[in-house]
Amino acid sequence: KNSVKAMEREMVTCSLQAKERAVLKRSQLFQTPGGKDLDTKVVVVLGKAGMGKSILVQKICQDWTNGEFSQFKFVFWFDCKQLSLPEKRYSLKDLLLEYFVKPQEGSKEIFEYILENPAEVLLIFDGFEELHNHETFPRCSASQPEKDFCSMRDLLSGLIQKKILRGCTLLLTARPKDKVYQYVSKVDKTIEIVGFSPQQRELFITKYFQGLPYSRNALKLIKESEYLFSHCHCPVMCRFVCFLCETLLETGDKNLPSTLTTVFLKFVQQKITPRQADVTAVQNQESLAALAHIAWCLGEKHQSIMKSALLPSKEVREFALKYGFFLPFTFPQHSSSGEEEFGSIFSDFVIQNFLVALHLMLAEDIKDKSLTKYLSFPSKKKKTLNWLDLVPRFLAGLLFLQDDPYFCSFSKKDIKHSTRKQKTLLKYIRRLQINRLCPERLLELLHCVYETQSNYLLQHVALCLKPEMSFLGVVLTPPDVHVLHSILKRSRKEFSLDLRNSSIDMQGLKDLVGLKNVASFRASLSDTVRLWNSLNQTKDYETLRASTQKFVLDPFKAKTMKDISDLSELVEMQETVVNCVQDTSGCSSSYEIPAIKNLRKLEFALGPVCGLQGFLKLVEILAAFPSLQHLDLDALSENGIGDEGAKSLSEVFPTLTSLETLNLSQNKITDVGAEKLAAALPSLSSLKTLSLYNNSICDFGAENLAKVLPEMASLRVLDVQYNKITGVGAQQLTDSLRKCPHIKNLVMWNPTIPYGMLEHLQQMDSRISV
Repeated sequence: KNSVKAMEREMVTCSLQAKERAVLKRSQLFQTPGGKDLDTKVVVVLGKAGMGKSILVQKICQDWTNGEFSQFKFVFWFDCKQLSLPEKRYSLKDLLLEYFVKPQEGSKEIFEYILENPAEVLLIFDGFEELHNHETFPRCSASQPEKDFCSMRDLLSGLIQKKILRGCTLLLTARPKDKVYQYVSKVDKTIEIVGFSPQQRELFITKYFQGLPYSRNALKLIKESEYLFSHCHCPVMCRFVCFLCETLLETGDKNLPSTLTTVFLKFVQQKITPRQADVTAVQNQESLAALAHIAWCLGEKHQSIMKSALLPSKEVREFALKYGFFLPFTFPQHSSSGEEEFGSIFSDFVIQNFLVALHLMLAEDIKDKSLTKYLSFPSKKKKTLNWLDLVPRFLAGLLFLQDDPYFCSFSKKDIKHSTRKQKTLLKYIRRLQINRLCPERLLELLHCVYETQSNYLLQHVALCLKPEMSFLGVVLTPPDVHVLHSILKRSRKEFSLDLRNSSIDMQGLKDLVGLKNVASFRASLSDTVRLWNSLNQTKDYETLRASTQKFVLDPFKAKTMKDISDLSELVEMQETVVNCVQDTSGCSSSYEIPAIKNLRKLEFALGPVCGLQGFLKLVEILAAFPSLQHLDLDALSENGIGDEGAKSLSEVFPTLTSLETLNLSQNKITDVGAEKLAAALPSLSSLKTLSLYNNSICDFGAENLAKVLPEMASLRVLDVQYNKITGVGAQQLTDSLRKCPHIKNLVMWNPTIPYGMLEHLQQMDSRISV
């Protein structure tokens, strides 16, 4: 049991399921609770590609130069893309004062000061995933790590393991799916950037088109394309959509593409359409195909960067730079050679993903059947493609665009070849056991099918979905919600959705809950209350009533103080909902929110720190749940509500008329609490099982329980083992048991009861368990 408890504590430490949406100021970024001054502090910023992690890092550096973050005298920012490719070795001094910045004088003194004052140093590694493969991360093996020459990965390993510059602050940025916690033993703070809210999307679009004659039309056009507007939650995607919209409005076209694939197809077409002779069009086709091949080769290695000397030709390099597919940069200069090496990096992760898909579509050497290995629907995703998240979507979309004029403009493939690949995809999806896919793979499939815009595939997937769909703990972005919504409404089935801890925004929750064939849903209480408040403010009472009818709460497990606060807010919301429903329906009879009315099982697991505080708040609202049958306060982390919690609970026993199971195990209840409980227990007219396992109840408490047992006609099982009851208390309970034919089992083993006596009592009454 102790090992299980330790495991739970470890999970609580590392779990991100309790994350909350909040506005965090940059000044709060490095405020971490506790910790020793000598410890290296690690702050991790997570965010999907394109969410603005690098922009945040740049802003931190800018703020520092303007006098903020004064706790740091030195800030070093490393772009991990530039450090990942060259297989060079650095000393710490070399890395900080040769590669990052070269002081004109005093390098030795500066480095010595850094070593003596590590708490004043901030090291930023932007794009942590670039510095490791997906298998291993080395342990720093240098005997003198601050002086020896090591690889970049060895140096970072030494920093993380506190062998180098112990006491500094590390800021790592990475993608959410990256295995950061596999390589970092301790993280002091984790922040995830979730992208733009709908209001921020509108602000970005408005700023982008500010001053242009068609600024209002642009915002209207993008918002009308709900799918593209949903993608604008990602800043990089928002910029792409704005660029394309600007191009279309300049040419008088008022129709935005309907899928992400056609957006980038049009984007690429706008970039490379020649304004000169036909020979340029041929050159562009060849250069684009070569660039797509490079994107694929680098993507297989989890890279987006390469040395310019390795490019196939000068024409390809000029093409990539001219049209913005590549950006130039200089590799870190190494002090031993003094030579600079130039490289090229893809300007954006989406561009590289699109070009990889284009290569898979156009390459002669990739057979039809081998395409399926680049799709990520199976439960075991191909490891080499974790980095290319958007490739399956673009590939599926391109396979259904062989007749598209934009695709044909730079594709030399014949229609028959493309059709064969399309048939391969159709056959593959038809054979998939869609109802067995995990939530992440299912969402990926929905995106891919949506990109095809094939009515057959969309309907096929809709028919194969299982009625109960759980996205518990799976982040649902606005595009995820859009494709899920569009496919669910095609089905004739009724669905039950679990959207808890999915970070779904309010509009997405409203859209999914509003579907007629969504019969029930579970969602985070705070999200649900926020939705209902919004519907109340907009006077959308019909939707409000429908969503309260569909909401499911049972069973509910409270793990944090926020869970208790949200549950209290839900109960308080009931009066508002009741008034709205009665006003709109004209019904005079009382209306209760079904989720509150029908809650049957409530588990409480806040642990010892907040256990009593949270439980006292929970007790205040227990009477609001008339159907509550099971109240479980037994947690591996031990809530420890004590006598005060037991007294508070006993006062509301008369309102818990449906309670059948009460578990108060491991809560540090003594004779004082047992006396209060015993006095009120007969008012629990439906109670069948009472567990007081592993508390601190002695003979006086046992005596009080023994007195009331005959009055508890519904009780069937009583568990008082692992307390401090002696033979005296055991005898009193046994004597009382003779008057209670309704009780079937009394679990009474206690280390303080002589074994021979307990065995004797069991022989007298077989209902006693030892």
